[in-house]
Amino acid sequence: MDFNGSNPFPEGVISFLDTDLYKLTMQCAVLKYFADVKVSYAFHNRTPEKKLSRAAFKWLQIQINKLGNIALSNDELRFLQTTCTYLTKPYLDFLKEFRLNPREQVEASFTPQTDTGSDDDIGEFCLIVKGKWVETILYEIPLLALTSEAYFRFMDTDWTYDGQEEKAYAKGMVLLEAGCVVSEFGTRRRRDYHTQALVFRGLVKARREGERTGLPGKISGTSNVHLAMRFGIPPIGTVAHEWFMGVAAITGDYKNATSLALSYWIGCFGEGVLGIALTDTFGTPVFLKAFKEPIPALETLQPGALSKDVETAEGPLSKPLGQSNVRPKTFAEVFTGVRQDSGDPANFVKMMRDFYDEQGIMEKKTIVFSDSLNIELCLEYKKISDAAGFNTTFGVGTFLTNDFVHQNTGEKSTPLNIVIKLDSANGNPAIKISDNIGKNTGDKATVEKVKNELGYVEKAWAQGDEAHRWDPKK
Repeated sequence: MDFNGSNPFPEGVISFLDTDLYKLTMQCAVLKYFADVKVSYAFHNRTPEKKLSRAAFKWLQIQINKLGNIALSNDELRFLQTTCTYLTKPYLDFLKEFRLNPREQVEASFTPQTDTGSDDDIGEFCLIVKGKWVETILYEIPLLALTSEAYFRFMDTDWTYDGQEEKAYAKGMVLLEAGCVVSEFGTRRRRDYHTQALVFRGLVKARREGERTGLPGKISGTSNVHLAMRFGIPPIGTVAHEWFMGVAAITGDYKNATSLALSYWIGCFGEGVLGIALTDTFGTPVFLKAFKEPIPALETLQPGALSKDVETAEGPLSKPLGQSNVRPKTFAEVFTGVRQDSGDPANFVKMMRDFYDEQGIMEKKTIVFSDSLNIELCLEYKKISDAAGFNTTFGVGTFLTNDFVHQNTGEKSTPLNIVIKLDSANGNPAIKISDNIGKNTGDKATVEKVKNELGYVEKAWAQGDEAHRWDPKK
Protein backbone atom coordinates (compact mmCIF):
# COMPACT_ATOMS: atom_id res chain seq x y z
CA MET A 1 0.00 0.00 0.00
CA ASP A 2 1.42 3.37 -1.04
CA PHE A 3 0.76 5.89 1.74
CA ASN A 4 1.25 9.53 0.81
CA GLY A 5 -0.37 12.90 1.27
CA SER A 6 -3.11 12.14 -1.23
CA ASN A 7 -4.15 8.88 0.44
CA PRO A 8 -7.96 9.10 0.95
CA PHE A 9 -8.15 6.71 3.89
CA PRO A 10 -8.13 7.93 7.50
CA GLU A 11 -4.95 7.46 9.49
CA GLY A 12 -4.55 6.92 13.19
CA VAL A 13 -7.32 6.99 15.79
CA ILE A 14 -10.26 9.05 14.60
CA SER A 15 -12.70 8.96 17.52
CA PHE A 16 -12.78 8.84 21.31
CA LEU A 17 -14.86 5.67 20.95
CA ASP A 18 -12.33 4.02 18.61
CA THR A 19 -11.48 1.60 21.39
CA ASP A 20 -12.75 -1.65 22.88
CA LEU A 21 -15.78 -1.59 25.16
CA TYR A 22 -14.05 -3.29 28.07
CA LYS A 23 -11.74 -0.29 28.47
CA LEU A 24 -14.80 1.90 29.14
CA THR A 25 -16.42 -0.56 31.54
CA MET A 26 -13.17 -0.95 33.48
CA GLN A 27 -12.61 2.81 33.56
CA CYS A 28 -16.12 3.15 34.99
CA ALA A 29 -15.26 0.71 37.80
CA VAL A 30 -11.84 2.30 38.39
CA LEU A 31 -13.48 5.72 38.77
CA LYS A 32 -15.81 4.30 41.39
CA TYR A 33 -13.28 2.39 43.49
CA PHE A 34 -9.70 3.40 42.65
CA ALA A 35 -9.88 6.94 41.29
CA ASP A 36 -6.59 8.12 42.82
CA VAL A 37 -4.43 5.03 42.35
CA LYS A 38 -1.34 5.59 40.22
CA VAL A 39 -0.25 2.94 37.72
CA SER A 40 2.19 2.22 34.92
CA TYR A 41 1.86 0.17 31.73
CA ALA A 42 4.55 -1.60 29.72
CA PHE A 43 4.65 -2.51 26.03
CA HIS A 44 5.74 -6.01 24.96
CA ASN A 45 6.59 -7.08 21.41
CA ARG A 46 6.26 -10.86 21.24
CA THR A 47 7.52 -10.70 17.65
CA PRO A 48 10.81 -8.84 18.28
CA GLU A 49 12.06 -9.43 14.74
CA LYS A 50 9.45 -6.91 13.63
CA LYS A 51 11.00 -3.50 14.21
CA LEU A 52 10.26 0.08 13.15
CA SER A 53 12.25 2.55 11.12
CA ARG A 54 12.96 5.98 12.52
CA ALA A 55 10.39 7.37 10.08
CA ALA A 56 7.76 4.90 11.33
CA PHE A 57 8.56 5.81 14.92
CA LYS A 58 8.25 9.54 14.19
CA TRP A 59 4.83 8.94 12.63
CA LEU A 60 3.85 6.89 15.69
CA GLN A 61 4.91 9.71 18.02
CA ILE A 62 2.83 12.23 16.10
CA GLN A 63 -0.23 9.98 16.21
CA ILE A 64 0.21 9.37 19.94
CA ASN A 65 0.33 13.09 20.62
CA LYS A 66 -2.83 13.58 18.54
CA LEU A 67 -4.71 11.41 21.07
CA GLY A 68 -4.69 14.46 23.34
CA ASN A 69 -6.93 16.30 20.87
CA ILE A 70 -9.74 13.74 20.93
CA ALA A 71 -12.81 14.30 23.10
CA LEU A 72 -16.17 12.62 23.48
CA SER A 73 -18.67 14.21 21.09
CA ASN A 74 -22.31 14.86 21.97
CA ASP A 75 -23.42 12.12 19.55
CA GLU A 76 -21.00 9.67 21.13
CA LEU A 77 -22.26 10.56 24.60
CA ARG A 78 -25.86 9.96 23.52
CA PHE A 79 -24.86 6.61 22.06
CA LEU A 80 -23.32 5.53 25.35
CA GLN A 81 -26.31 6.81 27.33
CA THR A 82 -28.85 4.95 25.19
CA THR A 83 -26.89 1.78 24.28
CA CYS A 84 -24.52 1.14 27.19
CA THR A 85 -27.03 1.74 29.97
CA TYR A 86 -24.83 -0.06 32.52
CA LEU A 87 -22.33 2.84 32.43
CA THR A 88 -23.07 5.00 35.47
CA LYS A 89 -24.07 8.67 35.38
CA PRO A 90 -21.01 9.77 37.42
CA TYR A 91 -18.83 8.02 34.86
CA LEU A 92 -20.56 9.56 31.84
CA ASP A 93 -20.31 12.97 33.49
CA PHE A 94 -16.60 12.30 33.97
CA LEU A 95 -16.18 11.36 30.30
CA LYS A 96 -17.73 14.64 29.12
CA GLU A 97 -14.68 16.53 30.38
CA PHE A 98 -12.06 13.78 30.08
CA ARG A 99 -8.95 14.23 27.94
CA LEU A 100 -5.87 12.09 27.48
CA ASN A 101 -2.57 13.88 28.04
CA PRO A 102 -0.03 11.83 26.06
CA ARG A 103 2.80 14.38 26.26
CA GLU A 104 2.82 13.89 30.03
CA GLN A 105 1.61 10.30 30.32
CA VAL A 106 3.30 8.40 27.47
CA GLU A 107 7.04 7.85 27.12
CA ALA A 108 8.07 6.65 23.65
CA SER A 109 11.66 5.77 22.80
CA PHE A 110 13.52 4.47 19.75
CA THR A 111 16.87 2.64 19.82
CA PRO A 112 18.36 2.13 16.34
CA GLN A 113 20.49 -0.92 15.62
CA THR A 114 22.92 1.32 13.76
CA ASP A 115 22.49 5.04 14.35
CA THR A 116 23.17 7.01 11.17
CA GLY A 117 20.57 9.66 11.93
CA SER A 118 18.62 8.59 8.85
CA ASP A 119 14.87 8.04 8.77
CA ASP A 120 15.70 4.61 7.36
CA ASP A 121 17.48 3.47 10.54
CA ILE A 122 15.82 0.32 11.95
CA GLY A 123 15.50 -0.25 15.67
CA GLU A 124 13.68 -1.32 18.80
CA PHE A 125 10.94 0.87 20.22
CA CYS A 126 9.44 1.13 23.68
CA LEU A 127 6.23 2.58 25.08
CA ILE A 128 5.63 3.29 28.78
CA VAL A 129 2.47 4.83 30.22
CA LYS A 130 2.32 6.41 33.69
CA GLY A 131 -0.35 8.29 35.63
CA LYS A 132 -3.57 7.77 37.53
CA TRP A 133 -5.30 4.53 36.57
CA VAL A 134 -8.55 6.28 35.70
CA GLU A 135 -6.70 8.72 33.43
CA THR A 136 -4.40 6.25 31.64
CA ILE A 137 -6.55 3.15 31.25
CA LEU A 138 -7.71 4.14 27.76
CA TYR A 139 -4.22 4.20 26.20
CA GLU A 140 -3.77 0.47 25.63
CA ILE A 141 -6.01 -0.03 22.62
CA PRO A 142 -5.06 3.08 20.60
CA LEU A 143 -1.33 2.62 21.28
CA LEU A 144 -1.42 -0.97 20.07
CA ALA A 145 -3.54 -0.11 17.03
CA LEU A 146 -1.21 2.79 16.14
CA THR A 147 1.91 0.63 16.53
CA SER A 148 0.48 -1.98 14.17
CA GLU A 149 -0.53 0.73 11.73
CA ALA A 150 2.95 2.26 11.83
CA TYR A 151 4.54 -1.09 11.01
CA PHE A 152 2.30 -1.77 8.04
CA ARG A 153 2.42 1.82 6.82
CA PHE A 154 6.25 1.97 6.73
CA MET A 155 7.81 -1.50 7.09
CA ASP A 156 5.56 -4.09 5.45
CA THR A 157 3.85 -2.19 2.64
CA ASP A 158 3.38 -4.78 -0.12
CA TRP A 159 -0.37 -5.13 0.36
CA THR A 160 -3.66 -3.50 -0.58
CA TYR A 161 -7.18 -3.21 0.83
CA ASP A 162 -8.55 -5.06 -2.19
CA GLY A 163 -10.89 -7.88 -1.23
CA GLN A 164 -10.91 -7.26 2.53
CA GLU A 165 -14.65 -6.70 2.75
CA GLU A 166 -15.36 -9.72 0.55
CA LYS A 167 -12.97 -11.90 2.53
CA ALA A 168 -14.65 -10.94 5.81
CA TYR A 169 -18.08 -11.63 4.30
CA ALA A 170 -16.94 -15.10 3.19
CA LYS A 171 -15.50 -15.88 6.63
CA GLY A 172 -18.70 -14.66 8.26
CA MET A 173 -20.85 -16.86 6.05
CA VAL A 174 -18.80 -19.97 6.87
CA LEU A 175 -19.12 -19.26 10.58
CA LEU A 176 -22.86 -18.54 10.30
CA GLU A 177 -23.49 -21.72 8.33
CA ALA A 178 -21.68 -23.67 11.06
CA GLY A 179 -23.91 -22.13 13.72
CA CYS A 180 -21.19 -20.02 15.35
CA VAL A 181 -22.01 -16.91 17.37
CA VAL A 182 -19.20 -14.48 16.63
CA SER A 183 -18.10 -10.99 17.65
CA GLU A 184 -15.30 -9.02 16.00
CA PHE A 185 -12.49 -8.36 18.52
CA GLY A 186 -9.79 -7.01 16.21
CA THR A 187 -9.09 -3.41 17.23
CA ARG A 188 -5.77 -3.92 19.02
CA ARG A 189 -3.83 -5.57 16.21
CA ARG A 190 -5.72 -4.32 13.18
CA ARG A 191 -3.85 -3.16 10.11
CA ASP A 192 -5.57 0.20 10.45
CA TYR A 193 -9.01 1.68 11.07
CA HIS A 194 -10.04 1.47 7.42
CA THR A 195 -9.29 -2.26 7.37
CA GLN A 196 -11.38 -2.85 10.47
CA ALA A 197 -14.26 -0.85 9.00
CA LEU A 198 -14.11 -2.87 5.75
CA VAL A 199 -14.02 -6.11 7.72
CA PHE A 200 -16.95 -5.21 9.90
CA ARG A 201 -18.94 -4.04 6.90
CA GLY A 202 -18.38 -7.47 5.38
CA LEU A 203 -19.48 -9.15 8.58
CA VAL A 204 -22.61 -7.00 8.76
CA LYS A 205 -23.47 -8.05 5.20
CA ALA A 206 -23.01 -11.68 6.23
CA ARG A 207 -25.19 -11.08 9.27
CA ARG A 208 -28.00 -9.69 7.11
CA GLU A 209 -27.71 -12.55 4.63
CA GLY A 210 -27.70 -15.06 7.47
CA GLU A 211 -30.84 -13.56 8.94
CA ARG A 212 -32.50 -13.49 5.52
CA THR A 213 -31.75 -17.15 4.79
CA GLY A 214 -32.18 -18.47 8.33
CA LEU A 215 -28.60 -19.57 8.99
CA PRO A 216 -28.09 -20.94 12.52
CA GLY A 217 -25.17 -18.69 13.50
CA LYS A 218 -25.03 -15.02 14.45
CA ILE A 219 -22.68 -12.07 14.06
CA SER A 220 -23.39 -10.54 17.44
CA GLY A 221 -21.33 -7.36 17.21
CA THR A 222 -17.92 -5.77 17.63
CA SER A 223 -15.77 -4.79 20.59
CA ASN A 224 -15.00 -1.48 18.85
CA VAL A 225 -17.42 1.08 20.26
CA HIS A 226 -17.06 3.53 17.38
CA LEU A 227 -17.80 0.88 14.75
CA ALA A 228 -20.75 -0.35 16.82
CA MET A 229 -22.12 3.20 16.82
CA ARG A 230 -21.41 3.63 13.10
CA PHE A 231 -23.22 0.42 12.13
CA GLY A 232 -26.00 0.65 14.71
CA ILE A 233 -25.04 -2.53 16.57
CA PRO A 234 -24.43 -2.77 20.35
CA PRO A 235 -20.74 -3.09 21.31
CA ILE A 236 -19.54 -6.32 22.90
CA GLY A 237 -17.23 -6.73 25.89
CA THR A 238 -16.96 -7.01 29.65
CA VAL A 239 -13.61 -7.08 31.47
CA ALA A 240 -9.90 -7.68 30.81
CA HIS A 241 -6.99 -9.13 32.80
CA GLU A 242 -6.08 -5.58 33.80
CA TRP A 243 -8.93 -5.39 36.32
CA PHE A 244 -7.79 -8.46 38.24
CA MET A 245 -4.11 -7.48 37.93
CA GLY A 246 -4.82 -4.01 39.30
CA VAL A 247 -6.87 -5.16 42.28
CA ALA A 248 -4.20 -7.74 43.16
CA ALA A 249 -1.35 -5.23 42.92
CA ILE A 250 -3.21 -2.58 44.92
CA THR A 251 -4.13 -4.94 47.75
CA GLY A 252 -1.11 -7.24 47.61
CA ASP A 253 -3.52 -10.05 48.52
CA TYR A 254 -3.27 -12.52 45.64
CA LYS A 255 -5.18 -15.25 47.44
CA ASN A 256 -8.27 -13.06 47.69
CA ALA A 257 -7.70 -10.74 44.72
CA THR A 258 -9.99 -12.61 42.34
CA SER A 259 -12.89 -12.58 44.82
CA LEU A 260 -12.30 -8.89 45.51
CA ALA A 261 -12.18 -8.03 41.80
CA LEU A 262 -15.40 -9.92 41.11
CA SER A 263 -17.07 -8.27 44.13
CA TYR A 264 -16.12 -4.78 43.01
CA TRP A 265 -17.35 -5.57 39.49
CA ILE A 266 -20.78 -6.59 40.75
CA GLY A 267 -20.79 -3.62 43.12
CA CYS A 268 -20.34 -1.29 40.16
CA PHE A 269 -22.66 -2.86 37.60
CA GLY A 270 -24.97 -5.21 39.51
CA GLU A 271 -25.67 -8.92 39.34
CA GLY A 272 -25.99 -10.45 35.88
CA VAL A 273 -24.74 -7.31 34.10
CA LEU A 274 -21.57 -7.58 31.99
CA GLY A 275 -21.57 -11.13 33.24
CA ILE A 276 -18.77 -12.88 31.33
CA ALA A 277 -15.84 -13.51 33.68
CA LEU A 278 -12.25 -13.82 32.49
CA THR A 279 -10.69 -16.79 34.24
CA ASP A 280 -6.97 -16.97 33.54
CA THR A 281 -5.27 -13.90 35.07
CA PHE A 282 -3.70 -16.03 37.80
CA GLY A 283 -4.62 -19.39 36.29
CA THR A 284 -8.11 -20.83 35.89
CA PRO A 285 -7.86 -23.27 38.86
CA VAL A 286 -7.14 -20.31 41.17
CA PHE A 287 -10.04 -18.38 39.65
CA LEU A 288 -12.48 -21.24 40.22
CA LYS A 289 -11.69 -21.32 43.93
CA ALA A 290 -13.00 -17.76 44.13
CA PHE A 291 -15.79 -18.28 41.62
CA LYS A 292 -17.59 -20.74 43.89
CA GLU A 293 -17.57 -18.35 46.87
CA PRO A 294 -20.69 -16.48 48.06
CA ILE A 295 -20.89 -12.90 46.82
CA PRO A 296 -20.01 -10.49 49.65
CA ALA A 297 -21.98 -7.33 50.23
CA LEU A 298 -20.53 -3.91 49.52
CA GLU A 299 -20.60 -1.22 52.20
CA THR A 300 -22.15 1.50 50.03
CA LEU A 301 -22.66 2.39 46.43
CA GLN A 302 -21.84 6.07 46.88
CA PRO A 303 -19.08 7.52 44.67
CA GLY A 304 -16.74 8.09 47.59
CA ALA A 305 -13.68 7.27 45.50
CA LEU A 306 -14.17 10.50 43.58
CA SER A 307 -12.71 12.33 46.58
CA LYS A 308 -9.06 13.26 46.05
CA ASP A 309 -8.06 12.09 49.50
CA VAL A 310 -9.50 8.58 49.01
CA GLU A 311 -7.40 5.97 47.23
CA THR A 312 -9.72 2.99 47.49
CA ALA A 313 -13.26 2.84 48.76
CA GLU A 314 -16.23 0.62 49.32
CA GLY A 315 -14.51 -2.62 50.20
CA PRO A 316 -16.55 -5.82 50.58
CA LEU A 317 -18.01 -6.74 53.92
CA SER A 318 -17.34 -10.11 55.50
CA LYS A 319 -21.02 -10.99 55.54
CA PRO A 320 -22.67 -12.24 52.33
CA LEU A 321 -25.59 -10.62 50.59
CA GLY A 322 -29.09 -11.56 51.65
CA GLN A 323 -30.72 -12.54 54.94
CA SER A 324 -28.99 -14.94 57.30
CA ASN A 325 -31.57 -17.65 56.61
CA VAL A 326 -31.22 -17.39 52.83
CA ARG A 327 -28.33 -19.09 51.07
CA PRO A 328 -26.34 -16.38 49.28
CA LYS A 329 -25.66 -16.78 45.60
CA THR A 330 -22.15 -17.51 44.40
CA PHE A 331 -20.23 -15.70 41.69
CA ALA A 332 -20.56 -18.77 39.49
CA GLU A 333 -24.34 -18.67 39.78
CA VAL A 334 -24.62 -14.96 39.02
CA PHE A 335 -22.17 -14.66 36.14
CA THR A 336 -23.53 -15.65 32.73
CA GLY A 337 -20.37 -17.50 31.82
CA VAL A 338 -16.62 -17.30 31.32
CA ARG A 339 -14.06 -16.31 28.70
CA GLN A 340 -11.20 -18.62 27.66
CA ASP A 341 -8.12 -16.65 26.59
CA SER A 342 -5.10 -18.92 27.13
CA GLY A 343 -4.10 -22.55 27.43
CA ASP A 344 -5.71 -25.65 25.99
CA PRO A 345 -9.39 -24.96 25.14
CA ALA A 346 -10.38 -28.63 25.35
CA ASN A 347 -8.97 -28.90 28.86
CA PHE A 348 -10.70 -25.63 29.76
CA VAL A 349 -14.11 -26.92 28.62
CA LYS A 350 -13.70 -30.08 30.67
CA MET A 351 -12.58 -28.08 33.69
CA MET A 352 -15.59 -25.79 33.47
CA ARG A 353 -18.03 -28.65 32.93
CA ASP A 354 -16.66 -30.46 35.98
CA PHE A 355 -16.77 -27.23 38.00
CA TYR A 356 -20.40 -26.35 37.24
CA ASP A 357 -21.47 -29.95 37.85
CA GLU A 358 -19.67 -30.05 41.20
CA GLN A 359 -21.38 -26.79 42.17
CA GLY A 360 -24.78 -28.18 41.22
CA ILE A 361 -25.37 -25.35 38.75
CA MET A 362 -27.89 -26.60 36.22
CA GLU A 363 -28.37 -23.35 34.27
CA LYS A 364 -26.77 -23.46 30.85
CA LYS A 365 -23.70 -21.24 30.96
CA THR A 366 -21.68 -19.56 28.21
CA ILE A 367 -18.05 -19.97 27.17
CA VAL A 368 -16.52 -17.20 25.07
CA PHE A 369 -13.38 -18.28 23.22
CA SER A 370 -11.03 -15.42 22.29
CA ASP A 371 -7.48 -16.74 22.01
CA SER A 372 -5.98 -16.30 18.50
CA LEU A 373 -8.93 -17.81 16.66
CA ASN A 374 -9.50 -18.67 13.01
CA ILE A 375 -12.36 -20.50 11.28
CA GLU A 376 -10.95 -23.98 11.86
CA LEU A 377 -10.41 -23.37 15.57
CA CYS A 378 -13.89 -21.88 15.99
CA LEU A 379 -15.46 -24.97 14.45
CA GLU A 380 -13.28 -27.28 16.54
CA TYR A 381 -13.96 -25.49 19.83
CA LYS A 382 -17.68 -25.18 19.08
CA LYS A 383 -17.96 -28.94 18.70
CA ILE A 384 -16.18 -29.54 22.01
CA SER A 385 -18.05 -26.86 23.95
CA ASP A 386 -21.49 -27.68 22.54
CA ALA A 387 -20.99 -31.34 23.40
CA ALA A 388 -20.26 -30.33 27.00
CA GLY A 389 -23.55 -28.44 27.22
CA PHE A 390 -22.42 -24.81 26.95
CA ASN A 391 -23.60 -21.85 24.95
CA THR A 392 -20.57 -21.30 22.75
CA THR A 393 -19.50 -17.92 21.40
CA PHE A 394 -16.34 -16.47 19.88
CA GLY A 395 -14.43 -13.21 19.87
CA VAL A 396 -12.33 -13.24 16.71
CA GLY A 397 -9.70 -10.55 16.30
CA THR A 398 -6.48 -10.55 14.31
CA PHE A 399 -7.67 -13.25 11.91
CA LEU A 400 -10.30 -10.79 10.73
CA THR A 401 -8.63 -7.37 10.93
CA ASN A 402 -5.07 -8.22 9.89
CA ASP A 403 -5.34 -10.99 7.32
CA PHE A 404 -3.31 -9.95 4.26
CA VAL A 405 -0.90 -11.42 1.73
CA HIS A 406 2.06 -9.81 0.00
CA GLN A 407 1.13 -8.72 -3.50
CA ASN A 408 4.39 -9.79 -5.11
CA THR A 409 4.72 -13.26 -3.59
CA GLY A 410 1.24 -14.23 -2.38
CA GLU A 411 2.76 -15.16 1.00
CA LYS A 412 1.12 -14.16 4.26
CA SER A 413 1.85 -10.69 5.61
CA THR A 414 2.19 -11.70 9.26
CA PRO A 415 0.71 -9.46 12.01
CA LEU A 416 2.65 -8.23 14.99
CA ASN A 417 1.99 -9.95 18.30
CA ILE A 418 2.07 -6.97 20.63
CA VAL A 419 0.50 -6.28 24.02
CA ILE A 420 0.41 -3.49 26.58
CA LYS A 421 -0.10 -4.72 30.12
CA LEU A 422 -0.51 -3.09 33.48
CA ASP A 423 3.00 -3.08 34.98
CA SER A 424 2.42 -1.56 38.41
CA ALA A 425 -0.40 -0.24 40.58
CA ASN A 426 -0.14 1.68 43.83
CA GLY A 427 3.64 1.26 43.66
CA ASN A 428 3.48 -2.55 43.48
CA PRO A 429 4.31 -4.81 40.50
CA ALA A 430 1.28 -5.97 38.51
CA ILE A 431 1.53 -9.41 36.94
CA LYS A 432 -0.41 -11.87 34.83
CA ILE A 433 0.21 -15.62 34.90
CA SER A 434 -2.50 -17.02 32.59
CA ASP A 435 -2.92 -20.66 31.55
CA ASN A 436 0.05 -20.49 29.18
CA ILE A 437 3.59 -19.64 30.25
CA GLY A 438 4.08 -17.68 27.02
CA LYS A 439 1.56 -15.13 28.27
CA ASN A 440 3.20 -14.46 31.64
CA THR A 441 3.79 -10.72 32.04
CA GLY A 442 5.27 -8.53 34.72
CA ASP A 443 8.11 -8.66 37.22
CA LYS A 444 9.59 -12.18 37.05
CA ALA A 445 10.33 -12.40 40.75
CA THR A 446 6.75 -11.44 41.58
CA VAL A 447 5.42 -13.93 39.04
CA GLU A 448 7.38 -16.75 40.67
CA LYS A 449 6.44 -15.62 44.18
CA VAL A 450 2.73 -15.54 43.33
CA LYS A 451 2.89 -18.90 41.56
CA ASN A 452 4.34 -20.45 44.71
CA GLU A 453 1.84 -18.67 46.94
CA LEU A 454 -1.14 -19.80 44.89
CA GLY A 455 0.15 -23.31 44.19
CA TYR A 456 0.09 -22.61 40.46
CA VAL A 457 0.92 -25.65 38.31
CA GLU A 458 2.56 -24.96 34.95
CA LYS A 459 0.89 -26.62 31.97
CA ALA A 460 2.28 -27.25 28.50
CA TRP A 461 0.22 -26.59 25.38
CA ALA A 462 1.48 -27.24 21.87
CA GLN A 463 -0.29 -24.17 20.43
CA GLY A 464 1.09 -21.78 23.03
CA ASP A 465 4.10 -20.33 21.17
CA GLU A 466 3.30 -16.62 21.28
CA ALA A 467 6.21 -15.61 19.03
CA HIS A 468 4.76 -17.58 16.11
CA ARG A 469 1.00 -17.29 16.66
CA TRP A 470 0.19 -16.14 13.15
CA ASP A 471 2.96 -17.76 11.15
CA PRO A 472 1.61 -19.41 7.95
CA LYS A 473 2.39 -22.90 9.22
CA LYS A 474 0.16 -22.26 12.22
